[in-house]
Amino acid sequence: MELFFILVLIVTMAYALGSGYPVAFALPGSAILTIALASLVGYFATGSVDAYFTHGGPGQWLSAGVTNFRGIYWEAERDTLIAIPLFVFMGIMLQRSKIAEDLLVTMAQLFGPIPGGLGISVVFVGALLAATTGIVGATVVAMGLISLPAMLRNRYSPALATGTIAASGTLGQIIPPSIVLIILADQLASAVDQASTTRQALYKASTGEISMPADFALTSTSAGEMFLGALVPGLLLVGLYMLFILGFALLKPHMAPTVPREGAYDRRFAWQVFITLVPPLALIFLVLGSIIMGIATVNQAGAIGAIGAMIMAGYRLRDGEKGAYTPAILAIIALLAVGVVVSFHAVNIKRITTSTDVLALVVALIAVSLLLIAIFWSGWRTMKIEDTLRGVMIETAKTTSLVFIILIGAAMLTAAFRAFGGEDLVREFLQSMPGGFWSQFVIVMLVIFILGFFLDFIEIAVVVVPIVAPILLADPSANVTAVWLGVMIGLNIQTSFLTPPFGFALFYLRGVAPATVRTIAMYKGVIAFIGLQLMALTIVGLNPALVNYLPNRVSLLSETAPPPKNPRLQVCMEEFAAEEYAENGDEIAAAIERARALDLSLLPEDLAEDLTESFDTAAEAIPQMEEILAAQRAIDDATYEYKPLHRQVRGIERDVRRLDARIEDLELVVVRSGPTGIYSAEQGENAKERIADLTAQKEELEAGIPPEWDEAAKQFKTLQQADQRARLAYRRTTDQAYEPVVEVLQVIRAGDALKALRNDIEALQEALDKDTAEEFVEKVSAVRSMVGDVPGAGDVRDPINEARKAMRSSTPDKETARTELANAMQALEREIAWREQASTELLPQLEVYNAAIRDTIGLRGLDRLPREQALYVAGCSSHHRDVSLSF
Repeated sequence: MELFFILVLIVTMAYALGSGYPVAFALPGSAILTIALASLVGYFATGSVDAYFTHGGPGQWLSAGVTNFRGIYWEAERDTLIAIPLFVFMGIMLQRSKIAEDLLVTMAQLFGPIPGGLGISVVFVGALLAATTGIVGATVVAMGLISLPAMLRNRYSPALATGTIAASGTLGQIIPPSIVLIILADQLASAVDQASTTRQALYKASTGEISMPADFALTSTSAGEMFLGALVPGLLLVGLYMLFILGFALLKPHMAPTVPREGAYDRRFAWQVFITLVPPLALIFLVLGSIIMGIATVNQAGAIGAIGAMIMAGYRLRDGEKGAYTPAILAIIALLAVGVVVSFHAVNIKRITTSTDVLALVVALIAVSLLLIAIFWSGWRTMKIEDTLRGVMIETAKTTSLVFIILIGAAMLTAAFRAFGGEDLVREFLQSMPGGFWSQFVIVMLVIFILGFFLDFIEIAVVVVPIVAPILLADPSANVTAVWLGVMIGLNIQTSFLTPPFGFALFYLRGVAPATVRTIAMYKGVIAFIGLQLMALTIVGLNPALVNYLPNRVSLLSETAPPPKNPRLQVCMEEFAAEEYAENGDEIAAAIERARALDLSLLPEDLAEDLTESFDTAAEAIPQMEEILAAQRAIDDATYEYKPLHRQVRGIERDVRRLDARIEDLELVVVRSGPTGIYSAEQGENAKERIADLTAQKEELEAGIPPEWDEAAKQFKTLQQADQRARLAYRRTTDQAYEPVVEVLQVIRAGDALKALRNDIEALQEALDKDTAEEFVEKVSAVRSMVGDVPGAGDVRDPINEARKAMRSSTPDKETARTELANAMQALEREIAWREQASTELLPQLEVYNAAIRDTIGLRGLDRLPREQALYVAGCSSHHRDVSLSF
């Protein structure tokens, strides 16, 4: 029956959408009607409204309460979604203020003399508008009204002209900032949680171990990472469009002729290009640059974009009038002033101590005041001129409301689909396909592509993604990232605007195209661009680094970069170290031998002993890396024969677990059947028969496990354990080899800090005679803390602490305190003396040794990865790593 209600749900939704019923109501309406029907049938047939729901049911949902329902199915306050109205506002404001129109006209004049120049200019402007507006309808309409007549007038092929405009208008779906990327990030965040639970359960079922290694876990994604991941694929698509138009123009110049500019390329035209092109580029840099450099979150960047668009609209709406650019100039001056102040001084109103702090704060306040004046001034203009601001706000509210209503409706539809066991059916179907992950992935991409013929991008993103994404992300054989999967889906969804019969870009263009352009020509024109989109999809699919590298790079170079001991970074860090040892191993070994010959008698005994042991330990690092490489080669050699067997057995075990789950459900039916149960006696008997059939199927499956499996699995696990032991040993060795070096360097360099404390300790001796016991204790506590902050100053801190104890007792003992302070001064002089000698005789040699091993043996001991290593790790971790043999 559950399958029947899934079909009812899908048919109802398809009928509602096909009949033209609003999507925002078709999705939740289909879910509500189907749930109500299943509940009524269950109640009258079995007496339980939950009878025909595989997962939960209305009775359980209602008993869970509204709070639990909202927490599980949809959370309206998710921060990711706040960026949607901000970017929508930015796009509509730029479109209403005719900045998009200026771009099209100017770029057409600039690129016109190039073969296919008008088409290239449309793609270029489409990319710019995609990075500023992201509104497909507005972009296609604007370019259709302005560029299409010009292209037709200059004898461009109608198919090429319309195809170029329609395809360029869809770039806003993949080039950030993009609403679809924000929605995908939001949906994938939930999918990652589900996939992580599934992968953890799979690891436990396969290995019997409770905890899964951290480097096998999935990482979630954010809108900012999605923006970074989609940037290169978006530019790749732009490049493909331009190359196609250029090649088409060269092969058939009569269908895409050059269009020389009527005027001269003089200073006036150069200024026109500058004032038209630079502000949108500056806005793109502010929005995307602030995200990439970690200055702002996606929501904050959206606010920057909205304000920037309003300032740009402020001068464009007063174009040609005196003082049109005054607010924009004020804003630029204010931003430059803030940037200069922040670059040279940390402005904090709570930490004003010097006149410089006051000056920096005053300049910052003046700059912020000027920026606020520019914002309000521009806002006043947009409100008064043609009532632009009001129109933009209304359109923003409409668009945002539409998106949010569809999100809520899609969440209800997905919940109903899962409740009827639809997700389990999809999972079973995909996992039963031969070819593993990639066959599943191709099928999902094909389904999304076909759905694009009939559905809008939002419906696909919020209905299909929550169902298929957890299944694909949980698969350890591909181990894909959420960012890569999201960008691939985004590229695929983009085709939905071009594919007939419901290609929305075609509808938008048809509405503004002249009657001389036949609809069939428009359909012909987009075929090539659909092919280019699929080509870009294939390129990105085969080269995951195009998506993953930039988010990894930004993450590892940011101020909040993960520490080098992060488990996810270890494999790539060890690959880097192995390459360095292969290239510079002799130099590193020589540096270790020179360090072993150092005279450490200047150091305290404990430091000298630890440092000597660290030199011996460091010498073991390179041989241990050879053990890692040997263990990895052994695994690689065994993988060829073991992998097919592993896949076969794990597939059988997966099917067995599926049968066990069905048997468990049927056993529950048997228990609840009878006169007092919710199921009839007949249903109970049917369930028993079904259990017997499933048990027989299970035994048949288990009999299909090859007899050599246990021994092969045991041998391969032995190889994996050897590899893991070698890696853990190497990591312990490098930690033990580098930590003493860091400690000794810190201790020696702390000599000046100890000298600075001499006066403070001497002052304590005077305070002992002058101050009361309470006042002395307060002062000695402060000095004790300062000494405690100095590395290796324990011999000085201990007598100071004893002096404090002597004066804190019920009967303060000044003589003991005086003696301990004298001991502290003697210890201080000794510590200063040996540090001064070590600074001249030993420190330079230790620094040379540190430089030789810091980026290899000492890499895990650093606070953060150096730039070279961070870039290597970013590139290394950008490729998918098959970890399925560990499951």
